[in-house]
Amino acid sequence: MAAKNETTNPGDIYAGIPTAYRPDAQQVAAADGERGRSGTNEKGGSKRNLRYPEAPAPLPVAVVDNHTHLDFLDGEVRVEAADALAAAAAVGVKGLIQVGCDVESSEYAVRAANDFPNVLAAVAIHPNDAARLAERGALEEAIAQIEQLAADDRVRAIGETGLDYFRTGEEGHAAQEHSFREHLRIAVEQGKALQIHDRDAHDDVVRILKDSPLPGRVVFHCFSGGAELARICNENGWYMSFAGTVTFKNSHDLREALSLAKPELLLVETDAPFLTPHPFRGRPNASYMIPYTVRFMAETRGADLAEFCAQLEANTREVYGAF
Repeated sequence: MAAKNETTNPGDIYAGIPTAYRPDAQQVAAADGERGRSGTNEKGGSKRNLRYPEAPAPLPVAVVDNHTHLDFLDGEVRVEAADALAAAAAVGVKGLIQVGCDVESSEYAVRAANDFPNVLAAVAIHPNDAARLAERGALEEAIAQIEQLAADDRVRAIGETGLDYFRTGEEGHAAQEHSFREHLRIAVEQGKALQIHDRDAHDDVVRILKDSPLPGRVVFHCFSGGAELARICNENGWYMSFAGTVTFKNSHDLREALSLAKPELLLVETDAPFLTPHPFRGRPNASYMIPYTVRFMAETRGADLAEFCAQLEANTREVYGAF
């Protein structure tokens, strides 16, 4: 079904979009060279719709976005962190976990978590970056910097770390595994949760987790497995954080996994500005979009929405502690 703001009337083309995300109210575009998303689709190179979707109805019980990237620019405007947080709070998203994927973004995560009481941080070297850094002989220094950043009390997780066999070829797998194991060590030694990036690498991620000392809380960020991985997570008490991908029409395996997951192991995230939920797939994403995914998850599980939100919030608090 088309969104209400999809209209041929230029007068209300941005109706329903939070003010901070509207170019008619904020005429500041992302600067060239800054960290951000491509303006074209990954497949085919066609232009993306860069207009943010309308805001959903507020949730009955506030939840937390368990994984987002405020420093990744997208859409037609620059949105400051304070405005993004206000837009999220207006629809029942009371806080977020700002996640690092290299030293620069991890430093940003720590600053944001110290600047805003409703932000907590996760810091790490992304597996694809780990392979690139290893080629330059710079991986160990980067991991050491992450270890220093992780000591901040506002850092509650080490992530996103793990394995990615989709974007990195076999020649980079050893570097990814080394980095993953080092991040695991940091999480254990500093008592932090672990946020895992697992793309096309389920078997090796599980293998490494099972033969390593583990922190008390392990989270599969943007859970991408099917029923079998969900069963493994259930057996081991590993959390499954679902993003907008679970709403995509072809995501049958994800929905089966969602149905099988223990309720006390469920989390929700945006991975913004990526993975915008249906029916806005391909458009910019932001934490204020979480209610679309939460409602879909509750419907899929046949759960009462308010009770489901309360469970998600309790699970988040169990993983990351109080804000």
